[in-house]
Amino acid sequence: MNSLTSSSIYRSLFLVAKYFLACAAGVKSPARLLAIFLSTVSASLTHAAFPEAVDGEPLPSLAPILERVTPAVVNISTKGPVQRGNPLMDDPFFRRFFGFEGEAESAPAQSLGSGVIVDAEQGLVVTNQHVIANASQVLVTLSDGREYEANIIGTDPEADIAVVQIKADKLTHIAWADSSELRVGDFAIAIGNPFGLGQTVTSGIVSALGRSGLGIESFEDFIQTDASINPGNSGGALINLRGELIGINTAIVGPSGGNVGIGFAIPSNMARDLTEQLLEVGEVRRGALGIAAQPLTDALAEAFGVPSGQGVVIGRVEPDSPAAKSGLKVGDVITAIDDRRVRDLRGVRNQIGLVRLGQEMKVDIIRNKEPQSILVVVEALPGMTNPLARSTRLSNQRSRNGRRYVEVEAVRPGSVVENAGLQRGDIILSINRKAVGTIDDIEELVSTAGKKLVLLIQRNRTTFYIELDNN
Repeated sequence: MNSLTSSSIYRSLFLVAKYFLACAAGVKSPARLLAIFLSTVSASLTHAAFPEAVDGEPLPSLAPILERVTPAVVNISTKGPVQRGNPLMDDPFFRRFFGFEGEAESAPAQSLGSGVIVDAEQGLVVTNQHVIANASQVLVTLSDGREYEANIIGTDPEADIAVVQIKADKLTHIAWADSSELRVGDFAIAIGNPFGLGQTVTSGIVSALGRSGLGIESFEDFIQTDASINPGNSGGALINLRGELIGINTAIVGPSGGNVGIGFAIPSNMARDLTEQLLEVGEVRRGALGIAAQPLTDALAEAFGVPSGQGVVIGRVEPDSPAAKSGLKVGDVITAIDDRRVRDLRGVRNQIGLVRLGQEMKVDIIRNKEPQSILVVVEALPGMTNPLARSTRLSNQRSRNGRRYVEVEAVRPGSVVENAGLQRGDIILSINRKAVGTIDDIEELVSTAGKKLVLLIQRNRTTFYIELDNN
């Protein structure tokens, strides 16, 4: 009764009295009349329990929050090289033989995703890297229908974050939340562009925190939510009930790519830090501890006196590395990093990869069956400070006549190396006019080189030079 307003009570009693008098004229039995009266009162009060207002205030609604923040969630479409279904169409001999002369068809391929404006003055939009991957043009469409071509500021494929910029006025942004304060059970609202339908809002709760080891990205620390996230939501906003950005929607787990209540978002603290690095230097620079580790098997766990499955064992410590400087030793069992348990090698790599260069981290270990904590400052190891080590994956190869050479297996999208023109499949012939045949040769030359690296590259039957800054 406390939730009923006085007007609701008066209206209910009036309806009851009116119905009671109408029934009294045709009902002779007092018992029957009393039953009618009680059932009518019950029905009337039940109806009154769902008023249009509570204590004079409108019923709770997400509408006011969404009216404020949805203008900051944008749709993203990309244009890139056409993807051919038949590889023969790209073969010059095939095209000449069948009369397909001239340039290949250049019709653009499009994809749809979402993004979040995080700085209205600068027009900065955060999204997922996979939304704009391989794009030659990125188009941002605001909720009011305005469309702008965006400039790509930087990308981090390993954590799936990208930052683009548009030049527009009267923009709205969403403020960053502190994702470290999130708790399982907190309400969450997802905003995005699922299936290209247009801006769509769903709600749910935070289902879990710190999800990793999913194999979705190289570095993972996901928020799990049951707020519906579907294809096209990637890069969109996950907000709290204050309208603050708690995460960037990224991936789902479900049959046929559909939502089954298991969605993942990059936490706001992680996304914000990566965004700041991309704005500062155009790329994300990660460090290392300088250790080699191995899984903690049951036999090793028994030998070291720790529970099985509770960490990894350090098998090697690099000289002059952050690990060596901090006092980590061979045989130490790493059980947690920054108070978060690690179960396997992937967990250790993930935790270290999410820490910015120069940042201090606490490593919990068990040494001689005694637990202790060691503080380590994450640094770039020798060989990681050059652009080739940061942005490429190289492999040693040997030709049919036995000649050794180094082939580029992968190039990080959006990196300075890719922007310089290096591609997958390229062969590195020399650096600063000195021939190379192995990865060790490259590391030695780069470590003693000056501020510039001049690479002689072979691609198919042509050779050319690429210049890179060695920093």
